[in-house]
Amino acid sequence: QTSCAITYGEQPIGYAVGPALEAKEALETLMGSNKALDLLNKAANVAGALFQMAGIGDFNTALQLIRSSKSEKKLRDIIAAQGGNPDIKPEDIPIGDRTYDVKAESDGMALWIDNGRLIEVARAAGAPKDKGAGILLNKKIGDRVERGDILFTIYAESSIKLQTAIELIEERSFIGVGKSMDMLIQFVHEVPVYGRRFELER
Repeated sequence: QTSCAITYGEQPIGYAVGPALEAKEALETLMGSNKALDLLNKAANVAGALFQMAGIGDFNTALQLIRSSKSEKKLRDIIAAQGGNPDIKPEDIPIGDRTYDVKAESDGMALWIDNGRLIEVARAAGAPKDKGAGILLNKKIGDRVERGDILFTIYAESSIKLQTAIELIEERSFIGVGKSMDMLIQFVHEVPVYGRRFELER
């Protein structure tokens, strides 16, 4: 038997992009944090689909396992089996100490996120090779935004890579803020040729 699940891909699942930032967010979610509800929902849906295929449960079964801390305990068992610290806390996970906040220049709403551009910026900052590099979103599609709000923070392990990521953002950001969706998003003078693209997945 084969089953297929199609997941939402218009924006990142959760708020973190990059190995350490994603690991921290995942651990926080397993420990009961409700900030990244879309991450929790995806995990429960995918696990629930597997349970249904095996005939042992569904989405609610998976959600209950996560909420009851049984999933957290199993993760810690796996960490211990691999020689890691099973008592690790989210704040123990090292992240890049070079940071840059990108703030909203106007009031409105987060209308869209360009995932391709987001990945380019994360790569420029050093992810995934530099484990502590990446991006932490503060706003996602549909969120209200006021001028001066932090839209996202770039994390890097080196000043040079951070500056490279900043320069990409200054050319073109990956979050669109406005009061309504404009018909013309961007005028393309020349289509850039990029190398092979990859997706940052958990």
